[in-house]
Amino acid sequence: MKQILQSLKTGATEIADVPVPKASHGQLLIETSHTLVSAGTERMLVEFGKAGWIDKARQQPDKVRMVLDKIKTDGLQPTIETVFNKLDQPLPLGYCNVGRIVEVGVGVHGFSKGERVISNGKHAEVVDVPMNLCAKVPDEVSDDEAVFTVLGAIALQGIRLVKPTLGETIVVTGLGLIGLMTVQLLRANGCRVLGIDFDSEKLALAKQYGAEVVDLSIGQDPIKVAETYSRGRGVDAVIITAASKSNEPMHQAALMCRKRGRIVLVGVTGLDLSRDDFFKKELTFQVSASYGPGRYDPNYEDKGQDYPVGFVRWTEQRNFEAVLDMMADGRLDVKPLISHRFDIGEAEKAYELVGGSVPSLGILLEYPGIDILHNSRTVTLKSETVKIGTKASVSFIGSGNYATAVLIPAFKDAGATLYSVASSSGVSGLHSGKKFGFINTTTDSESIFSDDKTNAVVITTRHDSHANFVLQAIDSEKHVFVEKPLCLSLSELDAIEFSYQQAEIKPMVMVGFNRRFAPQVQKLKSLLKAVAAPKAFVMTVNAGAIPQDHWTQDLEIGGGRIIGEACHFIDLLRFLAACPIVSWSKVTMDANTGDTVSISLEFEDGSIGTIHYYANGSKSFPKERLEVFAEGGVLQLDNYRSMRGFNWPSFKKMNLRKQDKGQKACAKAFVIALEGHEEIPIPIEEVFEVTRVSIELQTS
Repeated sequence: MKQILQSLKTGATEIADVPVPKASHGQLLIETSHTLVSAGTERMLVEFGKAGWIDKARQQPDKVRMVLDKIKTDGLQPTIETVFNKLDQPLPLGYCNVGRIVEVGVGVHGFSKGERVISNGKHAEVVDVPMNLCAKVPDEVSDDEAVFTVLGAIALQGIRLVKPTLGETIVVTGLGLIGLMTVQLLRANGCRVLGIDFDSEKLALAKQYGAEVVDLSIGQDPIKVAETYSRGRGVDAVIITAASKSNEPMHQAALMCRKRGRIVLVGVTGLDLSRDDFFKKELTFQVSASYGPGRYDPNYEDKGQDYPVGFVRWTEQRNFEAVLDMMADGRLDVKPLISHRFDIGEAEKAYELVGGSVPSLGILLEYPGIDILHNSRTVTLKSETVKIGTKASVSFIGSGNYATAVLIPAFKDAGATLYSVASSSGVSGLHSGKKFGFINTTTDSESIFSDDKTNAVVITTRHDSHANFVLQAIDSEKHVFVEKPLCLSLSELDAIEFSYQQAEIKPMVMVGFNRRFAPQVQKLKSLLKAVAAPKAFVMTVNAGAIPQDHWTQDLEIGGGRIIGEACHFIDLLRFLAACPIVSWSKVTMDANTGDTVSISLEFEDGSIGTIHYYANGSKSFPKERLEVFAEGGVLQLDNYRSMRGFNWPSFKKMNLRKQDKGQKACAKAFVIALEGHEEIPIPIEEVFEVTRVSIELQTS
């Protein structure tokens, strides 16, 4: 299918051939009829992509500070590689979509196949969208009109924050698509409206909708006009829908307002505010969060958990419905806002228009329709015959940042044939497939397990999917490398162990515990071979804080930070101790988050280990430090870059030019074993043991 992608590195816009997605749990699969180009937002993205490195940095100073912190801990080269990988990811454009439902995902209610719906879906022939980000289109509303719904909801949410009352005077600064819809909705609410812009055509539309206007292009003074229009009292509120780097819109808004007036920012503008502007009048300022309550809440958007209407009357979905109702009865007229139409195949012309000097307003993209049943969910990227034998032919399920930055390059460098890469949306899979030379990309992950050209599967998806994919790999007799963790619960672990033990042909099951393969850890392991006495390990992990609403913190999806990350260090100490863990416990500083915790391990030979996993430290401090105490000597490893020996015979130090956590060596060891040259790099008993200890520590 065709989909519009944009490069954040170069700003180039591409019409790509992307695999058709599947309807995920809680989502609708929609065949697109029309999409609307949001000129303001999408122009900013294109301009950011075309900007040079210095301009990019100036536009995102917060990200620059994060990069500088990473350089301090990880070094220059790994940081540059991470930044370039992030910018290299293509960005799917668009968020105003209308079409018909072709498939209803499991867990969806209130929608049926064949219904017309609007959504915040991308510019693509087929989109899969969570049900709470969709709304049914009334029969009275055409697709041409319905496609404006999402922008209308943005306008409506700004108005809801202003809380206008009948007869109030409201200023709308910036008369683009959202501004002009804001004017209409305010007029329908019984308000007097003053519109401000530089464009005479947009001002004429605002007057057509019943507003008074200020034409900045001819030098009209918005402060004086607003004073006159408000009968000398000052306006009741200002809604800023303009896109500008200047602070002037905010300054003007403050000057125009009456005492205790309200200002709501819907667009983007400079925010170097004058305290004096706000102090004297006790002004209220608020930034609107897109479509309404529920936006950016994963429980609402991804999990489909609606807010009770008695407590949250207007959610983003209910705002969609309200806008559609206004269109249906004629109080919101968007037909005059359509300035251009293009077929999806001509989308590049649309973006030339967006970035050019020719006036435009509502740019519609039209879709001719697609035969989804016969349109493959797999896209061939290159023709090549793969013969399964001793050669490792590897397929990936998941192609996120870590996979594309670390794992896929590591497997490619190890000499594996990269056969298929699966992703849920198809976009990241297409990008990584082209970049690294996969033979095909797919949105049908199930097909990988039945493909005889794949003899090993690498799992890099979200944690809650790992167990199911591992079980499928075992059942289909395919070797599996799963990026940690193996699974999230003891019941899942029991099922994997049982399936593995029952399998007639036992495939390799390996977890990406890469720290044990780091060159300095391998050296440390060799130094410890001569030590017969028990050892004491102290692992300090300056993990850093992760927001509580991040998916890794969700126990059902990410499993929590012990299962999701601290398992690495449990495995590392298990590897260095070279004997089973017989006892484990933890002390948590904050029981609510579980992010700052000390884990104690006892090993069969009397060795002990402590893992201090802390989320409350400074990013300028090294992230990982390991200290080993044994027979009067100490080995200290700092962040996989420097290692020193204290009173250690024949060893003083081992320093690396750049950090090496062992990812490449880990992948290479798996590929070598896959080709039959060595045994499985991590014994399956250790994989199961570390997983069980991690789960019990997380859930205790």
